Amino acid sequence: MINDNDKQMFRDSVDANSPIDKDGVNPKNNQVKKAAFTAYSYITEARLNGSQTVAYAKNGLSPKIIKKMKRGDIDHAPSLDLHGLTTVEACESMSEFMYRHQHENFIHIIHGKGYHSGNGMSILKTQVVSFLNQHPQVLAFNSCPDKDGGAGAIFALLKQ
Repeated sequence: MINDNDKQMFRDSVDANSPIDKDGVNPKNNQVKKAAFTAYSYITEARLNGSQTVAYAKNGLSPKIIKKMKRGDIDHAPSLDLHGLTTVEACESMSEFMYRHQHENFIHIIHGKGYHSGNGMSILKTQVVSFLNQHPQVLAFNSCPDKDGGAGAIFALLKQ
């Protein structure tokens, strides 16, 4: 026979648990989480100068969105600082970061300007640009305005 204490203990344990995410669907807002991007390649030499600005946008993207990014008129963008990481560590960090924030409109990646590189070229900046060019969720990116890191950081627009 089941008594009231057993019923209450069962109810407390069931109510305390959340649904299992079997299908990659977030039960709160029915958004499907894509798998983390791992099909990127590594660069072997720096091709970008630390003070060089970068910009990329897929065809058909609204010029208003591009202007908004260039001015830094972004309400919220989670930020990732890659200073001091190797290219391998940076790619792994970006992959994990973009996986966690895949439902954001914009992200902010700080890569630095490569001042510690001997030739003024930034291997980390070059790797970040290469990674973003390869990532299927990236619609656009460009160097940030000075207040957000200038040529040492990038805003990226993600596909929803």
